[in-house]
Amino acid sequence: MEITVMSNILEKNEEIAAELNARFSKRGIFVVNLLGSPGCGKTSLVEQTVRLLNNDFSLAIIEGDLYTSKDADRIAACGAPVVQINTHGGCHLDAAMVKAAISQLDLEQIDILIVENVGNLVCPAEFAVGEHAKVVILSVTEGEDKPLKYPAVFQQSAAVLINKVDLLPYTDFAIDAAIGDIRGLNPNANLFNVSCKTASSLAGWLEWLKKQVIMLRKQKSD
Repeated sequence: MEITVMSNILEKNEEIAAELNARFSKRGIFVVNLLGSPGCGKTSLVEQTVRLLNNDFSLAIIEGDLYTSKDADRIAACGAPVVQINTHGGCHLDAAMVKAAISQLDLEQIDILIVENVGNLVCPAEFAVGEHAKVVILSVTEGEDKPLKYPAVFQQSAAVLINKVDLLPYTDFAIDAAIGDIRGLNPNANLFNVSCKTASSLAGWLEWLKKQVIMLRKQKSD
């Protein structure tokens, strides 16, 4: 019975996610489902992405947290429209939550929508939210064992960012081992070593994101 119930939940979520994806694609809005553990640097990445791309693209953010609007307040201070979703203990966002949240956004004015999911490497991997790409962040402060411990999120992500590389000299993080494990799980993942403290280190990530927007627009016009 539990298996049937879970299957029904996932099927309904997939239906709503597919509806959202079609809606976003029709409008040429590239949607990122941003995943990662608490403290890996998701919000810092979103802040820098908004600051560095705001002259070229219009970004909006959906911020998922169990409680508080602290991260949403940080993002709003960067000038991007942001909608807060508090799950009150829920370990992930789902498509229905995102569908409700976008009613507070002007979709006509958005090029990129980043859904910053709840900090978790397990549950969010199971629930699509209408995204075009999952992106996962792995911080060097977490340890290089995370890709093999939580393989699904790394297998499903179009891009993997190894964050806080400025702290490598002060940790035991084996970056070559982490990269090898990520490549073993997902040979096609776009892999970026970044530090949200240094804008120049984000160049590869930003170029990848720009390319996705351009590709989606081309598909829309064809």
